[in-house]
Amino acid sequence: MKEGPDITRIAALIGDPARANMLTALLSGKALTASELAHEAGITAPTASGHLAKLEDAGLLWRRKQGRHHYFALAGTEVASALEALAGLAASKGHLRTRTGPRDHALREARVCYDHFAGSAGVRIFESLAASGALTVNREAITLTPEGEARITALGIDLAPLKAKRRPLCRACLDWSERRTHLAGALGAAILTHATASGWATRTKGSRLITFSKKGASEFESAFPI
Repeated sequence: MKEGPDITRIAALIGDPARANMLTALLSGKALTASELAHEAGITAPTASGHLAKLEDAGLLWRRKQGRHHYFALAGTEVASALEALAGLAASKGHLRTRTGPRDHALREARVCYDHFAGSAGVRIFESLAASGALTVNREAITLTPEGEARITALGIDLAPLKAKRRPLCRACLDWSERRTHLAGALGAAILTHATASGWATRTKGSRLITFSKKGASEFESAFPI
């Protein structure tokens, strides 16, 4: 590639199986230690340190220090979106794990994609808002309409601080399991926060899985009807 951004370095970094496993583990939105990431990748701690240094140097990871411990997180939403898009591409081309785990179906229903809903639940939010006119959608360009602002405010979400952020309010994210769009951006993150704070759903420790209570599922479906 003679002109423009050079994707080869980042592609090579993500393409390594151990590094790919570590990056995918960080899609939970939580910061993990080098030891925890080594366990996720199935490699030794010294080997993991070398991989993490490369990912940090490339700007894909953010190292956070707290006391004697160092934690690693994805460098931002752009990294998370790129990983989810690659997962969607792999799934659409049939590049899937040959051995599925017991949580695979549940993860397809509702999971965390960095800081917002993904899976069927995430797609439901997007399609419910779009179908009702709360969102205007022009391919990747998504805007919250005045009707949408009223609807979100009625849920109990304050839009003022979200609009004040440099982060886009609404952003399209291709869902790897549904192969359709789910809602990312500041609003997508706020909806996930609202769902967990309201007791609709809980996040499973050590996993990207989101579990709805029976009452929570009913309230979630009422908030985002299809």
